[in-house]
Amino acid sequence: MKKIYTIATLASALLLSSGCVELDVSPSSSIDKDNFYQTEADALAAVNGVYAILTNAQTELFGLYSNSSIYLGDVITEYAKAGANTNSMFIREVSTADVQPSNTFMEGSWAESYIGINRANLVINHLFDSDLSGNTKERLINEAKFLRALFYFNIVRWWGDAPLILREGEGEGAPREKRDLLYAQIAKDFEDAAALPDDASGRATGTAALAILSKVYLTWAQTDSERSKVEQAAFYKKSVEYADRVISSGKYSLVENVLDNFDVTKKNGIEHIFSIQHGEKDNVTGHCTFAMGWSDSEPVIMLNDLKFYDLFDDADQRKAGSYAKTLYNPAEDNFFTFKTPLFRKYIDTVNFAGDQYAGRNTNTVYIRYAEVLLIKAESENELNGATAQAYDAINQVRRRAYKQFPLTTTSPYDLPGGLSKDQFREKLQEERFLEFVLEGHHWFDLVRWHKLVKTVKPYKPAVSLRNYLFPLPADQIRLNPNLTQNWGYDSEEGTNPYNGYEQ
Repeated sequence: MKKIYTIATLASALLLSSGCVELDVSPSSSIDKDNFYQTEADALAAVNGVYAILTNAQTELFGLYSNSSIYLGDVITEYAKAGANTNSMFIREVSTADVQPSNTFMEGSWAESYIGINRANLVINHLFDSDLSGNTKERLINEAKFLRALFYFNIVRWWGDAPLILREGEGEGAPREKRDLLYAQIAKDFEDAAALPDDASGRATGTAALAILSKVYLTWAQTDSERSKVEQAAFYKKSVEYADRVISSGKYSLVENVLDNFDVTKKNGIEHIFSIQHGEKDNVTGHCTFAMGWSDSEPVIMLNDLKFYDLFDDADQRKAGSYAKTLYNPAEDNFFTFKTPLFRKYIDTVNFAGDQYAGRNTNTVYIRYAEVLLIKAESENELNGATAQAYDAINQVRRRAYKQFPLTTTSPYDLPGGLSKDQFREKLQEERFLEFVLEGHHWFDLVRWHKLVKTVKPYKPAVSLRNYLFPLPADQIRLNPNLTQNWGYDSEEGTNPYNGYEQ
């Protein structure tokens, strides 16, 4: 029987698990919120409990960033699908873009997000009144705000209007709040988190908050909300400003070999701004893309059509970095050529060793420096057209792709000059598709570009305008009479909120 979580009861789901965060203390199995924050170890364990939601399953899911983000970000789109060996009806619903309100990914992602939010609220509200030293208190509160904002950033993009809970236990019967209120809180939390130091590999940092803020404002500018219609230019400007702060910090750069970003021996490298930390057998995406090992049997997650593989130039290193046409088999000491190229990024060849469940050690990259450059290029183009700054940002990514070093020197692979805003936008969108294969971004991109139906429908006929948001979980609507379903999932009656969107 499935466990049903209301937002109010999620506050009691306080099991603290170390997950994949590098811990200095052993987490407790439960806490008394009124007496817990007596020592730094207590407070750190509580914050680690918030991080744990990113990887450790609290419901029927494997964890928000153990594979759910890839299913909801990529498998639902045109270029990926569930393979023939997939036996889950819920995965098949996602794969065919026919997600129902009872889908486990909806129920689990909602529940786990609000469990994380409630844990973060406990830290923020109770640690503030504790006797811990000022620096430690401020740092841990800001880490909790960073994580709360991350959960809400997913919620507002997946479901739109949603309950906004800022104190634990206040979710009983909570109504859906407008997206602008959620975005404003997300921005505020990340802005507070920008005060964090940059000395913690694998944890929230100030520069990571700035990087995600650049993405928050870019996304907010394109939501068609009341505020974005009035303040769109201001949001694009903020996106550029936050991206520039990351770029000018000099703390991150592009690695020469793009596949190094997914090498288990090179975690938290110079391009990684924030990654979800995975340990042994923890990242299920690695298993799902390589479940059948060295064979031509279809894995759980696979390429939908060879045309997407063929979009890459052979000279573009991202082709081999994103897809494995041939892969070395250490057990047989030979190379195996696959009939259909596999998604490459999450195949952990170091730890596979003949055990399909061992290939789960790669981190999930949430945001890396290449994305900050492309966010800068996109926001700058939307604000001012195809300026020299926009060209410089996107061309650095292209030069790395074609191994044109140093990245500050022009190359034959740079975009042609003189592009209009519309032409540059099209090139930028193509570049994001090539750069972020199976990194959980594509559905979000298609939604904010208003290109979802047009792009996906030729491959997945069930997709329709309703897919611009996911359905609220059926169990939550049954439990909370103040929640209403997103348009198109109960019926297509009423005002179509996507009127005029590209189809």
